[in-house]
Amino acid sequence: MSSKEKLPFPGADRAKLLLPGNQYEDFEVGQVFEHHWGRTLNGGDNALFSCLTLHFNPNYFNAEYARANGHDRILVNPLLVFNTVLGMSVEDLSERGGPFLGINELTHHRSVYEGDTLVARSTVLDKRESTSNPDVGIVTWCTEGFNQHDELVIDYRRSNIVAKRGRRARI
Repeated sequence: MSSKEKLPFPGADRAKLLLPGNQYEDFEVGQVFEHHWGRTLNGGDNALFSCLTLHFNPNYFNAEYARANGHDRILVNPLLVFNTVLGMSVEDLSERGGPFLGINELTHHRSVYEGDTLVARSTVLDKRESTSNPDVGIVTWCTEGFNQHDELVIDYRRSNIVAKRGRRARI
């Protein structure tokens, strides 16, 4: 680097870029990830998500309606529950990118209510080499979401294409 080139910050010429996330070789079948972020879902989250997605079910924003339907309080939109649990898993499982291949066997086991706190855990179910691209593999996980009482509220299987270490993946 010439002395005339401007560095973005002092020491940038000595900095090592560390990319977040895991690569294909980092995953082993049976490996468990306890995702460290938890998330308390509040009424604002629920109402905003339901309105933005045009999901106008009164159980998600009307306490009296929810009670009339057998609930103690306002339900959290199950799609918000899914997206929150999925989001908690991204840092550990798919932050490096790679196409999302889909969700299978999604089950909502119990209702989630405003004020509930969710945590998530994922287990590697399968990994295999790609038959069409030697630079990547396919990893499948089971992700489970639990409430603050350690009760299972949701689980599903998902798969992603994951780049291999040291390869310039053409994804």
